[in-house]
Amino acid sequence: MSGHSKWANIKHKKEKTDAQKGKIFTKLGREIALIVKEGGAEPEANSKLKDVIAKAKAANMPNETIARSIKKAAGEIDATNYEEIAYEGYGPGGVAVIVEAMTDNRNRTAGDVRHYFDKFGGNLGTTGCVSFMFNKKGIILIEKDGSINEDDLMMEALDAGAEDFSAEEDYFEVITDPNDFSPVREALEKKGYQFMQAEIEMLPATMTKLTDPEHIKFMEKLIDSIEDLDDVQNVYHNWEQE
Repeated sequence: MSGHSKWANIKHKKEKTDAQKGKIFTKLGREIALIVKEGGAEPEANSKLKDVIAKAKAANMPNETIARSIKKAAGEIDATNYEEIAYEGYGPGGVAVIVEAMTDNRNRTAGDVRHYFDKFGGNLGTTGCVSFMFNKKGIILIEKDGSINEDDLMMEALDAGAEDFSAEEDYFEVITDPNDFSPVREALEKKGYQFMQAEIEMLPATMTKLTDPEHIKFMEKLIDSIEDLDDVQNVYHNWEQE
């Protein structure tokens, strides 16, 4: 658990830097557009839209920006057609990597992703080559602020259907089965909890340590470079960072 939590926290802190916010909002807008196109613009009738709204709020995306993204997606007849695609491969030192993208040109995206795998000592593999090392889980992070009773939160989360609960240094972590993510999130939301992070992710079942300084340097560059690609939504890996 601690390895997963630490990894999630590193990801969270990285995403909260000011330099990343504009790009994150753009990517969230793309995700909203795809979900609205698939299931409609009414959150009550589109559970995926409710989930991505919660994810956007956790990323500090302003409410008016969220509303504008939904309205724009609902009103565009000739909107860009995005598709979801996942790439799998290995980073330096055998670290397993999954890249989730939303793209209107899969050839461009595949070329960009492959370029960075090759540049930084990894290799892009075939579908399924590393995904078996990960479990899809709902992750909810709630910041410790002194007003939250740990036992109360744990019982409320477990009663709502959460699989696991842990208290880390700066936050509480709630883990759910993907199918239970929405009801657990909504139950905690109704209790007044604010989320640092609320989304479905791929958690590594086993971790890989890197000891070679060059592998570490290249792995950091690989993650940063792929995350900066406009088409890429998420990068998951099983690197156990110190």
